[in-house]
Amino acid sequence: MKAKLIGSVALVATLSACADTATIARVSESRAGFAAVADRSRNAQTGTPGWHQNAAEIAAAEARSKAMLQGKTISAETAVQVALLNNRGLQASYADLGLSAADVWEAALGPVPSFGVSVSGLAGDVARTLEATLITSILEAATAKPRTKVAELRFQQAQLAAAGDTVSLAVETRRAWIETVAAFEAASLIARTQNTANAASELAVELGRTGAMNAADQAREHAFTAEIAAERADAKLEAQLAKERLARLMGVSLGQVTFFVPDALPGLPGRPRSRTDIERLALQNRVDIAAGRLELQAIAADYRLTGETRAVSDVAIRAGLEAERDAGETETTPVVEVEFEIPIYDTGRLVSRRGNLEYLKAANLLADAATSARAEARAAHLEVTGKHGVARHWRDVVLPLRRTIDAEALKSYNGMITSTFELIEDARDGLEAQLGAAEAKRDYWLAETDVTAAIWGGTAAAGSSEEGGDE
Repeated sequence: MKAKLIGSVALVATLSACADTATIARVSESRAGFAAVADRSRNAQTGTPGWHQNAAEIAAAEARSKAMLQGKTISAETAVQVALLNNRGLQASYADLGLSAADVWEAALGPVPSFGVSVSGLAGDVARTLEATLITSILEAATAKPRTKVAELRFQQAQLAAAGDTVSLAVETRRAWIETVAAFEAASLIARTQNTANAASELAVELGRTGAMNAADQAREHAFTAEIAAERADAKLEAQLAKERLARLMGVSLGQVTFFVPDALPGLPGRPRSRTDIERLALQNRVDIAAGRLELQAIAADYRLTGETRAVSDVAIRAGLEAERDAGETETTPVVEVEFEIPIYDTGRLVSRRGNLEYLKAANLLADAATSARAEARAAHLEVTGKHGVARHWRDVVLPLRRTIDAEALKSYNGMITSTFELIEDARDGLEAQLGAAEAKRDYWLAETDVTAAIWGGTAAAGSSEEGGDE
């Protein structure tokens, strides 16, 4: 009996020694896998993320974010950096990364053996039976390496998912910054026109008193002023709402932090910022494509694991030993534990069939993702080049013509050839041209942001908003 127990303890020690210490050392780090996430974010030029794991780190990130924002006019880069440091949803995504690392750690540790001991007596018999059964999964021990490999592949997928969330947040925040600045720019343009409209309305009142303008003409001027006032109020509201969205993505509250945005978006670059090989870059860098490749490896590894399980199933069933002493004699007999249930029918062709179908499914999904990536990359390139051309046309053709019209209208007014109200009408047309040019410039910068999303896989919800300026 004693010899059998010693042998069982030795078996336990052997199983425990199967742990993959190198893997455990790597995944047991507090920020395991995060370096790959940060590297991909930097390569995408979306900023440097931070993973905060305790109250002190969270407080430090909040203080740093506040110092970057408080009382300052922020750039798009600053907004993105604050979001990567302070957005709690992103921190939750990083927690998922940590959980995936823990799964690898658990798989690498291998099975945790234990003993089940019971003492029983037979009625009318003083003989006592001491049963010591080693309850452990020999099956798990035999498949520890394949299971660890699968867990590591899932861990790599978790790193890609975290990187994708990082890039997505950066893209969304940059879009929000662009829309906020554009909205304030539009409000500023409308405000300038409103000043002119107010002057015309006051003049209409004076002319009405002298009888030089009838009631209908006065009403027209007042209506124009009222319309401009409504447009300005709507533009100011849209600008404030856009700023709220931006603050939310940065993880701050406008009630606690005061920051500003520029009066207008930057001017157009000389050439659209995109590349003709954008399809290649997308297939090379997108996180969904990389995750799809890993899925194929994981499925292959998973089904190889199933095959190994079936190969050792009989051995695993016979591996449990019961040491029973009866009347001074010890007899060793096989024990089948419930934990070792293995469906015999799930071998051979059925496993192969399932594995083939799972692999084929993943392969088709990867092919579909690649097709989508190519299409999105081409569309992003077409959009950014097209929007650049449109915005350049507004800047180089439409606005110069409007300035010429305004200059000539002012000359005519000064020469008393045209009236004040004709000058105001030209100002209204000029406002529409300025708003159109600002909108075209905004659309270009949004399209440029979508190029980053197309190459790296960050999701950018297509949409437009009112242009803006500063508070």
